[in-house]
Amino acid sequence: MTPALKRRDAAPSVDIQVASPHWDAQPLAEQTVRDAIAAAAAALVAGNGEVSVVLTDDDAIRTLNRDWRKIDKPTNVLSFPAPATAGAEKMFGDIVIAYETLARECDEEDRIFLHHLSHLTVHGFLHLIGYDHQTDSDADAMEALESKIMIALKLPDPYLGRDLLRGGA
Repeated sequence: MTPALKRRDAAPSVDIQVASPHWDAQPLAEQTVRDAIAAAAAALVAGNGEVSVVLTDDDAIRTLNRDWRKIDKPTNVLSFPAPATAGAEKMFGDIVIAYETLARECDEEDRIFLHHLSHLTVHGFLHLIGYDHQTDSDADAMEALESKIMIALKLPDPYLGRDLLRGGA
């Protein structure tokens, strides 16, 4: 699914829970998450609402991944869109990010931790508002939007290096 792109007025409120001491090593993580969600919301019409973000570890995200997706291994980010409800403020849903997987990916892919955290946060937020990557065309649209948002944050396009290695795409 690819929702229409439009401008929006206000960024969602962001509730962040730090659920692992690993995140103490990244004192700018919470602000990085807030900035990424604000940039993603600025690129889209999502309305006012709230996003909950949990910064956790591999053990916790592995349990969630196993219980919700039937995949018994850690992953970098999971998104849980909230059901639509009538009310004053919309709840977009929850984003959960695992420290060790994020750090491992940074080491393996020579990425800067906070840049990759921004990208995973944007990716998770896009899932909350209806984007997915189940088909190639949906993946291309989602990745293009992620790239646009990262550039708006003055951060590197997370797909540029991958596309160059693959010979473009």
